[in-house]
Amino acid sequence: MEGIRERKARPVSEHEQPPEDNVPSQHARAQTGWPVSRLLYTLVLLLSTVLYLFWKTNPGALIRLIEPWYDLSEQLPGVSSPEYAFLGADEVRRDAVVDAFKHAWFAYERDAMGDDEYHPLSHKGSNLTDAGGIGYTVVDSLDTMIIMGLDEEYRRARSWVDTKLTFEVDGIFNVFETTIRVLGGLLSAYHLTHDSLYIDRAKDLADRLMVAFSTPSGLPVAMVNLGTRTPIPDTGNQNLVSTAEVATLQLELRYLTELTDDDSYWRAAEKVMQVIRKAVPVPPLAAIYMDPQQGTFVTSPIRLGSRGDSYYEYLLKQYLQTGRVETGYREMYDGAMDAIHEHLVQRTPHTNFLYTAELMPERTQTHQMQWRLVPKQDHLVCFLGGSLMLGATDGGHFSVPPRAEEFVGTARRDWTTGYELIKTCMETHRTHTGLSPEIAHFRTKNDPQAIADLAPNDWYIKGSRQPTAALDARYILRPETVESLFIAFRLTGDSRYRDWGWQIFQSIEKHCKVPTGGYAGVTNVDIVPPELEDKMETFMMSETLKYLYLLFSDSSILPLTENVFNTEAHPFPIIRPTGRTAFT
Repeated sequence: MEGIRERKARPVSEHEQPPEDNVPSQHARAQTGWPVSRLLYTLVLLLSTVLYLFWKTNPGALIRLIEPWYDLSEQLPGVSSPEYAFLGADEVRRDAVVDAFKHAWFAYERDAMGDDEYHPLSHKGSNLTDAGGIGYTVVDSLDTMIIMGLDEEYRRARSWVDTKLTFEVDGIFNVFETTIRVLGGLLSAYHLTHDSLYIDRAKDLADRLMVAFSTPSGLPVAMVNLGTRTPIPDTGNQNLVSTAEVATLQLELRYLTELTDDDSYWRAAEKVMQVIRKAVPVPPLAAIYMDPQQGTFVTSPIRLGSRGDSYYEYLLKQYLQTGRVETGYREMYDGAMDAIHEHLVQRTPHTNFLYTAELMPERTQTHQMQWRLVPKQDHLVCFLGGSLMLGATDGGHFSVPPRAEEFVGTARRDWTTGYELIKTCMETHRTHTGLSPEIAHFRTKNDPQAIADLAPNDWYIKGSRQPTAALDARYILRPETVESLFIAFRLTGDSRYRDWGWQIFQSIEKHCKVPTGGYAGVTNVDIVPPELEDKMETFMMSETLKYLYLLFSDSSILPLTENVFNTEAHPFPIIRPTGRTAFT
């Protein structure tokens, strides 16, 4: 197997060379006998040297430093001047991420090869069912090894898939998680290697999952017994399904249809989108739960975090995956972004940070339904910054960096919101560990004094000061912020995004790295040293380290105009569908 290899970083062009050193005038040299003049001369020389070195090592950062003193009204937020865009590899940082992946993978392979999940503190693995697992961690990590060129590690993983992976397991598995991690991992491994082994395994898995769609509405139930091929409703949740889960299967099933010429996979996934399009209210903000029997939304919170997030993500990505010809998905996406800006986008009262709030349904005393705005944001929402910037540039088809005149309609609004949201997500990393909490709460103008005392600026973590921290304070190795940083960097070539990604990576290395191997989440991002949780989520190797690697890699690796990433960071190719959807 040949891993994807990088081209050499391009040489610095003439316009990126630093200016000539400042040379003191003849008058200034004549005055060096005076102490004050000598001091000024020394300061000017020192400042010139510092600026020279700063310019040479990080020109984009210098431009951002002086931006406030210039009229940059036509300059796009989050973009340095075009001549400072650089998309070559940062080899030192990139290779540090590869070492981190090896540290994670070797521990898993040593202690838990084939198990669904890994527990680095106790040095053991576990499976999602008593009947056994389906290789969540192995399959989820395949394409990261391929992309990083880790040939030996990949060969061993492939051998496990070939000889030991089976879906004949009499156990109950979540349809959404299995699709995005295992089916998506198999399909992306095929995309990168064209190894038919992965198509065979993907088809076997998909055929077992398809029974989930056998409901009156066509919305899939939450779970399936893969061994008996039986749909399993979520009885613990009143048999409801979450909007994100039913609307985040489409990229995978569409690609499988393209590979197999079997349109039953895509038709099942497309039917879900038809149901949602018919049921979504005006304005088109989707509640997080649906009834799979009726095909309708049920009264439940509206948010861009858990159970809502990837619905919005896949509206854009279905349009991009199909070569931007399925415009119905773009229309749904644009309508949703308009509604999000009108009803969910908020700013903090002091520092003007942008965030997205949630809407909670409540009954009044007269039994009327009303919606209460809640100023909180999941870390999961941090995917949206990069997604908005990607949508604003029509999938990265603008100049790099984009020019102001390329934006039409609401594209510049979306770009600006995307950048501002990334800044807010980086602000939530301003904790004692440098890691972002699972949930951030934001200040409003009418906060009570207790909250004002707790959060003198703009945001806070609920329960972080209690002896036993609330789940809000956790960091479980999530990838959403670095995902947005990767997209923003690819669209701009601006080094600020790499610098921010490096800050996050260093914090992970410092606080989450287990010396004996693997990485663990922390229970409270505001306590140093933090208490570790004995679990390394599969998305650490599938998403977090992959997006960091791509952030520091040459832009020729998986270009955005040729690939679309599923919500578990598995890349699929842009396709030109032979059959058109009913949405066009």
